[in-house]
Amino acid sequence: MAWRTSKIRAREKLIKVFSSVALIVAVAFVVRAAFLYSYFQFVVGRTFQGNEPFGYETGAIAAAIAQGRGFSSPLKTVQTGPTAWLTPIYPYLLAAIFKFFGVYSYTSHIVICFINNAFSAFTCWPLYSIGERAFSKRVGAAAAWSWVVFPMSLFYSTVWVWDTALSALIVALIVAATLKMRGSKQLSSWAAYGALWAAGAMINASVVSLLLPLAIWAVLPLRREPFLAMRVAAASIVFIIGITPWTVRNYVVFNKIIPFRSNFGLELWLGNNPLVPDLWSPTLHPNNSATEAAKYARITEIPYMQMKEDEAALFIRTHPIDVARFIRNRFADNWLGMWTSPFDLWSRVSLQARLGTIGNWAFPLLSLVGVLIAYRQRNAAAWPLVSVMLFFPLVFYVTHTSSRYSHPMHPIMLVLGVYAVGYLAAGLLRFFLSLRQARMSANSFES
Repeated sequence: MAWRTSKIRAREKLIKVFSSVALIVAVAFVVRAAFLYSYFQFVVGRTFQGNEPFGYETGAIAAAIAQGRGFSSPLKTVQTGPTAWLTPIYPYLLAAIFKFFGVYSYTSHIVICFINNAFSAFTCWPLYSIGERAFSKRVGAAAAWSWVVFPMSLFYSTVWVWDTALSALIVALIVAATLKMRGSKQLSSWAAYGALWAAGAMINASVVSLLLPLAIWAVLPLRREPFLAMRVAAASIVFIIGITPWTVRNYVVFNKIIPFRSNFGLELWLGNNPLVPDLWSPTLHPNNSATEAAKYARITEIPYMQMKEDEAALFIRTHPIDVARFIRNRFADNWLGMWTSPFDLWSRVSLQARLGTIGNWAFPLLSLVGVLIAYRQRNAAAWPLVSVMLFFPLVFYVTHTSSRYSHPMHPIMLVLGVYAVGYLAAGLLRFFLSLRQARMSANSFES
């Protein structure tokens, strides 16, 4: 009896250790460090071409800051003056690294990837919290461990020098905070919530697409509370204060109110013009087209963006069938990683590509199953989780898609996918156990 009790305690202790968020984060960082070492050892080498390893516009702006030219010149081929192409936090982070370790240097590249790895590893913490609050500790731990080896989290935190890994972290933090904040009566907590949203907006403006659905869900239980307005005001005021310095800077520089980014017109035009083949026209991007770069530099950023927005609006009005086809293709590309039928490519691609295709289809499918099960179980957390999947990609259907753009949703999708796998596995186990019990009962009856 004592031996059995000792065995149970040892198993519980082991489960507790492996459910430690600190351990999961540490292992995630070690795994990413190993992947980073392999990437630099066998892929990168010591040769760079321009600013490609540094995120194009992000790297160009960071270089301008580090070289004393201010937040300017997002193009790799020409200096174009002040810009609001991106929100400021990540470019300034890269600029600080460039300042210490050299602009576009090999050391800077390693340091940037190292920091992105840290962002990705730390995402395990809010991911665990989301799984625990929405479902159970087991789901939280399983989701966090899954993130440790999740291929896209390894890839984007190492290969892409952009805000991608940091954006995934901030979205996970916001969703975790939303689940924790729901119905809270503490004024200070709501102020902190507003600050978190402001940080998210200054990291990646697309995060703001989640503000209304998540904030409304969080505050809904307080709708009959007498001091509801004070809590909403606290979050709103702190959020506004957080984005005001950037907005003021843009107004002073451009004489126009730009709360977040200036480049929507260009992105809209790149996905909606006569030369778009299926999704968008990358060859027309000013970083790829000398003609567009010269035009952008000549008329300056804000007039250029407005011109492209007008051209896109005209195309949308006059080519509704083409635009509908583009949106359909971009919807498929966002969720499946392709817009054509996989059967057309299946016989012509490698085994690795086939496995990737299966993964691209299985991941969103499992996430959808997780949402449906959560709604069937009347789980209140289903709404904030599915809101990320519903609202975050909307702007990309209209402009253009990239697997990089979808990555901030992946932590939330992973929680739902893990929940779906666990739920289905438990259901199958119960089914087989009931079959076994029925057979045993039948055999007992016959004997």
